Amino acid sequence: MLRRTEYYNPTITSSADDMSARMCKILKSLRSGDRSTVVLCIGTDRATGDALGPLVGSLLSNSQCAYRVYGTLQHPVHALNLNDTIKKIYTEHQYPVVIAVDASLGHRTDVGMVTLTKAPLLPGIGVNKKLPAIGDLSITGIVNLSGKPGLSLLQSTRLYTVNNMAHYIADVIMRTEAST
Repeated sequence: MLRRTEYYNPTITSSADDMSARMCKILKSLRSGDRSTVVLCIGTDRATGDALGPLVGSLLSNSQCAYRVYGTLQHPVHALNLNDTIKKIYTEHQYPVVIAVDASLGHRTDVGMVTLTKAPLLPGIGVNKKLPAIGDLSITGIVNLSGKPGLSLLQSTRLYTVNNMAHYIADVIMRTEAST
């Protein structure tokens, strides 16, 4: 079973199939009984790099995704409302499987890559925020370099990179939903 982070390259055509197949296996192992699946897309549209989550959420919402989606461009989930949203998720869904999506910072060679981890997401860690861990499965898009000026890096991230990764992640989630 997936314990480490796996990296996927959105520019390789077969990559979406590979990531979706892996997600299907993980979701099947997590979904016992009537557990619903929720996608929590974290971020804000006020910084280009941090808009990855809300972009994914909007794409999924506009695609008639059967999973319940929290966090869109219109209604983002960010540091100020994350705790309330987590409470809402666990109030509205009994023991849900949560797929958490967020932007991340990484090494120069990993910018543009998408990660998949069977572990909770640690939102805000790249910009030194202490927010609650969330998710049974986490997906991140590495939008820029990690380093001291994390917040300024998120603000100077290319929209092109974020947009491509958002479409890729939404496509993978839609493929996974169709297969489970």
